[in-house]
Amino acid sequence: MIQIHQNVSLKNFNTFGIEAYARYFVEINHKEELAELFLDPQWHQANRLVLGGGSNMLFTQNFDGLVIRINIRGIEHRINHETVIVESGAGEIWDDLVNYCVDWGFAGVENLSLIPGSVGASPVQNIGAYGVELKDVFESCEAFEIATGEFKHFDKAACQFDYRESIFKQKLKGKLIIVSVKFKLSTQENINISYGAITDELQKRDIVNPTIKDVSIVVSAIRVSKLPDPSTIGNAGSFFKNPIVSKQQFDQIYQQFPEISHYIMHNGIKLAAGWLIEQCGWKGKVVGHTGTWKNQALVLVNHGNASGDEVYHLSEAIILSVKEKFEVTLEREVNII
Repeated sequence: MIQIHQNVSLKNFNTFGIEAYARYFVEINHKEELAELFLDPQWHQANRLVLGGGSNMLFTQNFDGLVIRINIRGIEHRINHETVIVESGAGEIWDDLVNYCVDWGFAGVENLSLIPGSVGASPVQNIGAYGVELKDVFESCEAFEIATGEFKHFDKAACQFDYRESIFKQKLKGKLIIVSVKFKLSTQENINISYGAITDELQKRDIVNPTIKDVSIVVSAIRVSKLPDPSTIGNAGSFFKNPIVSKQQFDQIYQQFPEISHYIMHNGIKLAAGWLIEQCGWKGKVVGHTGTWKNQALVLVNHGNASGDEVYHLSEAIILSVKEKFEVTLEREVNII
């Protein structure tokens, strides 16, 4: 029997460590409990927030509605020749899934090591890092449709993945709750070390023929060196998306800033948001109880007792300064509540 709690602190349920309260709070440990929850018509009309690892959101106020914490666990796999399908409950910690796959020798997710958050949030955000995106290894997912009480399956095409986007963030936002995700991986080590930082780190370690375990360890080391641990200092990882601009706009910026960090994409030129922010003087800057991380300007941090409003206003100031210097508008990757 599910239990609905009232006036629950969300400080331990968001990686920013922001104090906020949920008017109502429920934890879902089995997918069938969602059907039970929504038998009560009041929750169909209520303001709702689905919470996994709480790693991609900023609370600027209390939540006057129902917070649904997804804690559906379990990982299993099925091997068919060189292909393996790994299925995970939405409540599993993402990095636990990565470690599971690496330990079994299943290739494909090692570049996504140490990304904070839950498995259920991964297709919503189409998470990505070091040359790999979730869509590259995604097979399908199962989701509970709130309006009908039915469970539906979504293949890769149905998810409409784009850079840090999916149908779950757009057209179907608030209408579905992901309960499990399937990944299509390989028993063959198809190593992707195209990202320069990985290659550099492998060379430092004198690793010539890296395994997926090597790649996972190196990616984790790079992330630790650049990003703060949420357990010691509140943050949500990369706060902004890397902006994609047209070739024409890039050429204009390049004339003035030839050292600009960039990547050629099929749909334009991706700029490194962290580099843009650093050039505006924000890297490591402390503003009140918040600021940017000393090793990566893309990360906003809670130095202790920061409010969500403080962090939000800092992000506004950063967006404004980047716009003034480069004529590029940064977009937040973090969800603002």
